[in-house]
Amino acid sequence: MNFKLILMSILTGSVAAISCNDQSSSNQTNTGKDSTTVAIKEDSVTYTLDGKTFKGYVVFDSNKQDKRPGVLVVHEWWGLNEYPRKRARQLAELGYIAMAVDMYGDGKTADDPQTAQELATPFYKDPQLAKTRLDAALNKLKEYKQVDTANIAAIGYCYGGFVVLNAAKLGADLKGVVSFHGNLSGVPVNKQLLKAKILVCHGAADQFVKQTEVDAFKHSMDSAGVDYSFKAYPNATHAFTNPAATEKGKKFNMPIEYNAAADTASWNDMKDFLNRIFSKK
Repeated sequence: MNFKLILMSILTGSVAAISCNDQSSSNQTNTGKDSTTVAIKEDSVTYTLDGKTFKGYVVFDSNKQDKRPGVLVVHEWWGLNEYPRKRARQLAELGYIAMAVDMYGDGKTADDPQTAQELATPFYKDPQLAKTRLDAALNKLKEYKQVDTANIAAIGYCYGGFVVLNAAKLGADLKGVVSFHGNLSGVPVNKQLLKAKILVCHGAADQFVKQTEVDAFKHSMDSAGVDYSFKAYPNATHAFTNPAATEKGKKFNMPIEYNAAADTASWNDMKDFLNRIFSKK
């Protein structure tokens, strides 16, 4: 009897190991709203641009048969780690097809602020480079038959917020962009180029994005007559949506901290924003 139990345990472990090593996997969960089962399919994808390989992550509900809006998810300056993947899965559970974008190439990530700054700086200096990388990811996402190519948005966190805002200002083919605690600097806005609606989710206690930068951003948008929304969440610092921010802040002596209330509020604001832009014909 003991031998049979040991054998069964070994076989079960082997199946689990094989499942974990698949590049494409499905996780089935019940939505709780009805009897419909959500089958979350996760694909690791690669694509090339200017001789460099990029490694993205696409997630969608494989039980849905119809086309659906797509959402690109741009990571913080730490790179494409688990956090943007988690956000992509959450978007898939909402009914979208989402792609966590690899902006640095080869799946590079940073474990410390110095390395992260080295990876992110070229894009802060050249927002057009950031748009080119985002466009490549957009084209990859459009290859999926599940995508409603006329309805694609992009969201970004910190560095990623800077990326999506500037891509929009440079004329990216997107219905909308959402910046979560992102840098608000970059290229001047040109309403003639702008195709995307804009939502900025900002921490009112963000020490990296000063009030002068907020005021300058709002002034430029208002002066150009741009359709945008700006939400500021009380007591929220930079990186307020990321549960890992508090630990990172303590480790590297950075003024960042997770704020559950602001995280929930900004996610709900994003959901309302996406519903609004995708419902317009």
